[in-house]
Amino acid sequence: MAIDPVCKMQVEETRAAATTIYQGKTYYFCAPGCKRAFEKEPEKYLGKSG
Repeated sequence: MAIDPVCKMQVEETRAAATTIYQGKTYYFCAPGCKRAFEKEPEKYLGKSG
C-alpha cells in the first residue's frame, strides 16, 4: 500500500486513481484531484520547504 501524499489516504498501487513521477519516485493518488494538487505544489505535500 502507498500513502496519497495529499490526503494521506492509503492507496493500493494497482488500483490508484492516478499516479505521477516526481524526482524519480512514483506517487499514488486516491483521486485525480489529489494528483493535480500535488503537481501544483509537490514540495508542500512532501514536507520540504523551498
